[in-house]
Amino acid sequence: MRVGDGLLKLVGLCLLAGVLVAGMLFPMVGALGVVSNRASDTIDSVSADLVATPPPLITRITDSKGKDIAYLYDQYRLPVTADQISPSMKAALISIEDRRFFEHHGVDWKGTIRALISNQTSEDTQGASTLTQQYVKNYLINVVYRDQVGEADEDPGKKIERERAQEQTVTRKLREARLAIQLEQTMSKEEILTGYLNVVEFTERIFGIGSAAKAYFNTTPDKLTIAQSALLAGMVNNPYLYSPWSNPEESLRRRNLVIDAMVETKSISQEAATTAKAETLGILPEPVKPAANCVGAGPDYGFFCQYVEEYLMDIGFTADQLYTGGYTIKTSFDAAATRIAKQAAEHQVPKTTKDINNSMAIVRPGKERHEVVALVSNRDYGLNMDAGQTTIGYPYGVENKFGAGSIYKIFTSAAYLEKGGGINNSIRTPAHHVSNKFTGGNPANCPQTSNPTDGNTTWYCLSNASDSYPSSMTLRKALATSPNTGFVILEEIIGMDAVVDMASRLGLRESMATNMDGNTPDPTAEMYERKVSQSEFFRSKGPNRPGNASFTLGPAPLSTLELANVGATLMSGGVWCPPTPIVEVLDREGRKVHIAEPPCEQAVSKGLANTLVHGLSDDDKPGGTAGQAAAQFNWTRPILGKTGTTQQHRSAGFIGATPQLSAAVLTFNDGTRPQGICDTTPPSLCGDSGNIYGGKIPARTWFEAMGPIHQGSKVMQLPPIDQRYVNGGPEAQVPDVVGDSEQEAVDTLKRAGYEVVTDEINSSQAKGTVVSQSPRGNALRGETITLRISTGYVPPPQTSDEPSTPPSSPPPSGGNGPGDNNGRPGGGGRPGEPG
Repeated sequence: MRVGDGLLKLVGLCLLAGVLVAGMLFPMVGALGVVSNRASDTIDSVSADLVATPPPLITRITDSKGKDIAYLYDQYRLPVTADQISPSMKAALISIEDRRFFEHHGVDWKGTIRALISNQTSEDTQGASTLTQQYVKNYLINVVYRDQVGEADEDPGKKIERERAQEQTVTRKLREARLAIQLEQTMSKEEILTGYLNVVEFTERIFGIGSAAKAYFNTTPDKLTIAQSALLAGMVNNPYLYSPWSNPEESLRRRNLVIDAMVETKSISQEAATTAKAETLGILPEPVKPAANCVGAGPDYGFFCQYVEEYLMDIGFTADQLYTGGYTIKTSFDAAATRIAKQAAEHQVPKTTKDINNSMAIVRPGKERHEVVALVSNRDYGLNMDAGQTTIGYPYGVENKFGAGSIYKIFTSAAYLEKGGGINNSIRTPAHHVSNKFTGGNPANCPQTSNPTDGNTTWYCLSNASDSYPSSMTLRKALATSPNTGFVILEEIIGMDAVVDMASRLGLRESMATNMDGNTPDPTAEMYERKVSQSEFFRSKGPNRPGNASFTLGPAPLSTLELANVGATLMSGGVWCPPTPIVEVLDREGRKVHIAEPPCEQAVSKGLANTLVHGLSDDDKPGGTAGQAAAQFNWTRPILGKTGTTQQHRSAGFIGATPQLSAAVLTFNDGTRPQGICDTTPPSLCGDSGNIYGGKIPARTWFEAMGPIHQGSKVMQLPPIDQRYVNGGPEAQVPDVVGDSEQEAVDTLKRAGYEVVTDEINSSQAKGTVVSQSPRGNALRGETITLRISTGYVPPPQTSDEPSTPPSSPPPSGGNGPGDNNGRPGGGGRPGEPG
């Protein structure tokens, strides 16, 4: 540096020092120039941010008994109080960072001016910030303007403010100083010191002395020794430079420098210092802290944890809220049931089996809630693809791309009962059938290749699995033995729309909203089945598009969890509720958070649901398609059950439910090259020669798991039959007005002879749209129909004013999680086969 330049900078710094001092006195002497004005422009708003922005905390996810199963966080922080920090830790920090801490009032004027001059006249920089100023800076960087998920795109202003909080400028110094003075007027020295130690970073996403003591030494802050305190105090100046894991030599030098400073401030004796400096760094081989996401739940529990995370975000939480909010999320997760189900899924299809997934979901029926008990797959949850792990939501997402086969005959049966049929009614079940009312297939042996009256409509031709079926049988018998032709004939009688709508009403709501690839419909797609939802694809669209009759044979993608919820709806007297994993959410203060879950609704009449349960109660009996699997595992409890197999044996499934629990198992090809599945030991892919059926692997998995899960619980009988649905009979059909505007819906229902009440519900659907109605299906004229009307708005989660019981389990004590990455994991029906 040239002498002239140095003198000019010195003169300039003298002026800046004057501005700095004047800036501190701004409230008394008024504006003092551009720099001071710039510093004060945002003081009030930043002060408000400091007060209003709480530090990021760890969110805990617990099982139904309150035991932690996973943690979500961006910053690993375990807050502590002043009396939970050792005196040596406080002394070490003050000795190395701010020896005049207890003497100044937020700003050390002499040190600040000296540092400003030194920084401008030499190559070395000096901080001279007091601990109070450092607290302000760290709070702005690590809390108020921290980098958040997606924030750079959503709020560039915060990114700019974070950069300002780190820049080496007089403006930043002025702002920090002003805020420090304000802070000292509202907080005691002890509170500032504790606040600083709770917010400062120690590398490896470790923030605060509580987590640092645990991560570095597997101890608590009150037990930190002189050497340990000195190491951590030395890191705050530059945590990455002084990290003992990445730079042990520099860390040791810095630690000893802090110990010497403690002697100079008379915090410790020379003898104690000598002893402390003789110690090794003493750190653990790697940080002790839990994984920062659902990977920490482990390979067995991770799918459930990920479902919790996605479910909460679907109903209004943001990822940032979940990863920084410090919530305690109590779930309906049953660890024992999950372990049993996981073992059964893996026993039937080992996790090493190539390209075959075996997923199971368990839901608890109820008329107010349908709680998700377990979500498992034969695959392990995790990020290690080489070990066969995955974060694809197989047990709950729309991930079975090949369908559930004849299980969909449940929806055809329910629609038939609602139209006036009964479970004891005789239906035609010929060995072969040609339908000229629907599209859906055109096998080579079909006697017609086109509709003579409509060239746009192909005939649908199908056969049963064998010619041994009688030409007719009761609906109850057909549900147990699963002839194909009878259910396509029922579709002809009642129409495709009623069958397709019934699938959504009973539980396949997200599944039916996806396209035939199991993805969100793409209006720009060339292929119609990708352009529209399944509901649109299968239903009739006028005389030229009569609907796709293959629907009753279940060829479409679906969710294992939603299928399990269908059983829960039937076992709940026809009451559909969203499958929920949430029991309770508490905020960081232990107060209950209100969450906007969709309301339950009477999807079908109680009598219909109860009677259909009985109609489905013979599948596990001798002669039923799941009879052999039930006998193999000595199953004797009453259940509803239904098997299904899809075209070319690429997937198969079983749904079964007792009054206590409903569960579904789907076994399907999840590889990149679709093939049939053979029921070998272990199961294998076998091209076009598959022989899997719903009564094999899926049913065996179900009974192997549900037997032990039910062990010790009361044997409950099925709900009572309603004679109306035994032999059939007419009943008033309630117009389905879901999706209509409020006024249209009310007018329609009143014209049909019903009373109507409306209630608003927060929803992302267009304002004024009917989101749900209860009941749907049948009801006596004159009954009251309740409509839920969308507000068009989903508010953020709201905290109750009433305190709830604080969580009893302690904060996470770490344990080396399987990674510290924030990675938030992240065909047509076969016409010739039974279920």
